[in-house]
Amino acid sequence: MKYFTAIVHQDGDSAFGLTFPDLPGCFAAADSWDGIPAAAAEALDLWFEDMPDVDPAPLDMVRKRADVAAALASGASLMHVPYIAAGSVVERVNITMERELLRAIDQTAKARGMNRSSFLAVAARHALVGD
Repeated sequence: MKYFTAIVHQDGDSAFGLTFPDLPGCFAAADSWDGIPAAAAEALDLWFEDMPDVDPAPLDMVRKRADVAAALASGASLMHVPYIAAGSVVERVNITMERELLRAIDQTAKARGMNRSSFLAVAARHALVGD
């Protein structure tokens, strides 16, 4: 998992805007602070659909950039956004868990038209990146 730095800004009572200094043209908006992780994850997924893999710059290097310093001086804040590339290679794993938890997972997955593996992957992604 990689962590990209986002510049989060808000003008008055408007939506929160996010830009990513490491990823030119990658931006997102969220109506609330709680909506930022999902909006950021979607923006990163869309950006990486057409762009090559990029390693995030260390936070201290991002802070030294003139555009970032100007944004921070005008009231923006920085946020580390976790990113897990979508569509990576699938790997079979063996896990152990409580029987009743497994039954609950299977029932919920079936009710949502999913299989156990896809349900667990969605739940894990949500827990890790809020998407």
